Amino acid sequence: MIRIMMGVFIAMMCLNAAYAVDEIMPMEHHDMNVTDQRISLNLSERMKRHQLADMRAHLAAINGIVGLMTENRFAEASKLAHEKLGLTPEMQKMCNMLGNEKAAAMGLAFHKSGDELGDALATGDVNRSLSALHNTMQYCVECHATFRQ
Repeated sequence: MIRIMMGVFIAMMCLNAAYAVDEIMPMEHHDMNVTDQRISLNLSERMKRHQLADMRAHLAAINGIVGLMTENRFAEASKLAHEKLGLTPEMQKMCNMLGNEKAAAMGLAFHKSGDELGDALATGDVNRSLSALHNTMQYCVECHATFRQ
């Protein structure tokens, strides 16, 4: 169990590091002759800051969920998943403001998976919870691979 949790933690940190590097040094500035082929969402500076804050809050929530799981505090982890990752009216509004149907659909699916993660965590079943966490994080990976601000 500890190995699984460490694997999840390492994966989260890699995702965070990859995103941070992309923000500091976009791909077109790397030494390689590679350009960033992701779809730009053409967000305003205000919207970029808001979206970035939301994504960092999502990452912090996932980190908190993993920590609570290691302490067998599944009820608290469930509540955190629903409140911070779930499809709240605020998150639904945010997703719909992205100006790109595919990005909005991916964001809504991510938040629905956050509620599914909360439901899985409520059962206290480690394997079901890890599977749901993997599904939720897969949306993060897919979105960051497809879109840029």
